[in-house]
Amino acid sequence: MTHPFTGAGVALITPFNEDKSIDYSALERLIENQISGGIDYLVVLGTTGETPALSDDEKKEIVRFVIEKNAGRLKIVVGIGSNNTLALVQSIQKTNFDGIDAILSVTPYYNKPTQEGLFQHFKAVVEASPAPVILYNVPGRTGVNMDADTTLRIARLSEKVIGIKEACGDLGQFAKIIKDSPEYFKVISGDDALTLPSIAMGSIGVISVIANALPAKLSQLTHASLEGNIKKASQIQLQMAEMLKLIFKEGNPGGVKALMEMMGTAKNQVRLPLVPVSSATYSLIEKELKQIG
Repeated sequence: MTHPFTGAGVALITPFNEDKSIDYSALERLIENQISGGIDYLVVLGTTGETPALSDDEKKEIVRFVIEKNAGRLKIVVGIGSNNTLALVQSIQKTNFDGIDAILSVTPYYNKPTQEGLFQHFKAVVEASPAPVILYNVPGRTGVNMDADTTLRIARLSEKVIGIKEACGDLGQFAKIIKDSPEYFKVISGDDALTLPSIAMGSIGVISVIANALPAKLSQLTHASLEGNIKKASQIQLQMAEMLKLIFKEGNPGGVKALMEMMGTAKNQVRLPLVPVSSATYSLIEKELKQIG
């Protein structure tokens, strides 16, 4: 049986106007670009969406808008995470899950919980959620790495825990999880640069940042990797390698928003405390875009 989130997912940006209000016209255009570009599912309210800088009302409206404009064409994953477990459980209980196929829940940040604390946190999340749960490990942002044994322990709680977006950057940790996980639980790369190597090891795809700007390229890379066409996948991965370095050079999503402005798909606007990339990085991204066509 094919896992429901096999393939290429995109962690959608939140497009802003010059006055920092949400640019819903650009968001609709972004959704259509992902669908026509061959992306398999949409991830809303992830890190790339600048979720910490959105109000609760804005979050609800973005989810409603994406569900409406998607019109059932692609599966939708919604990011619901917090470093306050009780508040997170309450938030899940209040969520309208119509049109939502799974939630993506990040490890608690700033608190720096122990591995036992991470297990107990996600146990509460799994018990509260009526939808399938994808764990999200991104130690570079949260300050804590959820190790492979803890991930596997959570995975075995319930078949409702269907996978992890793994962004630890450690292929050894990928390997441990892939090797010992239950059949229903799969690893999804949280790092564009590891799309091909992670799939070669047994992951089922990627939740991508660069797909916001280059959905067809990312989709081709992911699907070629999954089909075992290593030659084609390698060519695309190598072609995109420098651009991937550049869009993360000054943080995410500043780099990809700069790229999208160059392509005419969204404005180069972020909300504080984020700022746009420097003019030097902007020029490097622009130069690389010309290189890859």
